[in-house]
Amino acid sequence: MKNKTIASFLQTVGQQTEVFARFSTVGGGQDSSDYARDPRGFALKFYTGEGNYDMVGNNTPVFFLRDGINFPDFIHSQKKNPKTNLPDPAAMFEFWANHPQSLHQVTILMSDRGIPASYRYMHGFSSHTFSFWNDQGKRTWFKWHFKTNQGIKNLTNKQAATTCPFGAQEDLVNAIERGDFPSWTTKVQMMSEEEAKDYKINPFDLTKVWPHSNFPLIEVGQLELNRNVDNYFSETEQACFSPSNLVPGIGTSPDKMLQARLMAYPDAHRYRVGANANQLPVNAAKYPVNHYQRDGKMAGMCPEGGENVQTSKVNFYPNDQINEGAPAPLPTIAEPPMPVEQDAWINRFDTVNTQDYYQQTGDLFRLMNESQKSQLTTTIAEGLIQAKSEVQKAMLEQFSNADIDYAQRIKVIMKNL
Repeated sequence: MKNKTIASFLQTVGQQTEVFARFSTVGGGQDSSDYARDPRGFALKFYTGEGNYDMVGNNTPVFFLRDGINFPDFIHSQKKNPKTNLPDPAAMFEFWANHPQSLHQVTILMSDRGIPASYRYMHGFSSHTFSFWNDQGKRTWFKWHFKTNQGIKNLTNKQAATTCPFGAQEDLVNAIERGDFPSWTTKVQMMSEEEAKDYKINPFDLTKVWPHSNFPLIEVGQLELNRNVDNYFSETEQACFSPSNLVPGIGTSPDKMLQARLMAYPDAHRYRVGANANQLPVNAAKYPVNHYQRDGKMAGMCPEGGENVQTSKVNFYPNDQINEGAPAPLPTIAEPPMPVEQDAWINRFDTVNTQDYYQQTGDLFRLMNESQKSQLTTTIAEGLIQAKSEVQKAMLEQFSNADIDYAQRIKVIMKNL
């Protein structure tokens, strides 16, 4: 990858980098079953020689939204009813009915891949578009793909209802304990800045995929999990992942959901764990750190002047003590300027209903075999029947816009429920 990025951990064939992984459901709380029909979080922390790089993804290549301004309302709609504290499928469908850009992800979620049999048997994706840049300052847009080497295995609703609710975690822990280490083939899709300017879809739209026919997967390595944690709370529970944890050679993009997450995740960590969460062993870099952070609760978990922290006499920048060892940015690792060339990159996405919401959803439906279509439409019908009639009508219109057969199958099943 040397010709695409200066990221140190992607320079040499055979190079190994320590990684911490955390899997989860997305909408559920601590009482959530491992087998809820819900996207799975797929978060990785790379302990590179230039600091920690976090890849905070999911097990799906897209998401429900493409603008962070809608995210708080989306999360509210997916949580338990605020009055009854019970799951509320009607609220979910009501939100989706008013946000047709969700249809692509809804189709994936309600499909046969909506309930992975274990974390070992699912793919992982960055979903967002990120950027590489090389030593010439040339930027390339890219997406991460982690393809499971164990094969894909999923559960039906009936199977999930009779399976141990923490079975996915149990399966992962036991596999690692017996030396059956799960692994994923790591791949990327790449798009040049020139291609992005006039491509037929917005390459920074989180509700869309890049067609593999135009942007093929390129293998770059292997991810292997070969050790369980020793203290679940101090490691897994206190681990903090943020897409803003980047290293030289990897940057962000105009993806509006990504831009929101860059701010929201560190803010949540400060509330959930503390101002110095990055000093906890699971979050701390394995290599020397240079910064001006001194105070805040629990400061000193990585001792000042210790092997992990180089301390200056001042706690602000710029200052007059650079020649005496105070940290300073290196011009050689500066990210090239980010182009702003299209209105869609800098404004909110238009909320007007357009065919753009439905093309890839329809393509996905038409790729499914008969068994997959049957399971998908049955799962949707069983949830949609609980919603108000106007929500049912709006959702059926969306399904019809994607593919008439898609909507017709759901209608027939709902009539027989």
